[in-house]
Amino acid sequence: MTAVDAAALTTDASDKSTTEVLPPPQETIAPRTDAPAFAHPSEAEFARVLDFYQLQWQYEPRSFPLREDESGRIIERFTPDFYLPDLDLYIELTTLKQSLVTKKNRKLRRLRELYPEVNIKLLYRRDFLNLARKFGLRMEGQSA
Repeated sequence: MTAVDAAALTTDASDKSTTEVLPPPQETIAPRTDAPAFAHPSEAEFARVLDFYQLQWQYEPRSFPLREDESGRIIERFTPDFYLPDLDLYIELTTLKQSLVTKKNRKLRRLRELYPEVNIKLLYRRDFLNLARKFGLRMEGQSA
């Protein structure tokens, strides 16, 4: 659901609770009112860009089992950060620690082996920083 879709929702007439009136957004890219609790601020910023372009997205909607033990219990899984249903594309952001890039690349290779039909893109730190600069977003720990 886009920010536009969320704004179009109305409350049920039988709902006796008061409706909160939100002030107009002060930013060019308005935050979602129904945004999930993101694991990292970069994910929230990325979601704001998707909202600005009115791209539908889902946050961590699916986990892919990657390894099971001998009894069939899942011992490793991969949960991409975003799914863009209109593009049938999963997006994983790697911006926290570059030391995790090798691990994520390994998981992505395994995911592609097991699920070749899944369309997934890994955005590296430099990709995300370029995107942030393009849209004038300030990342945590960066100067203006």
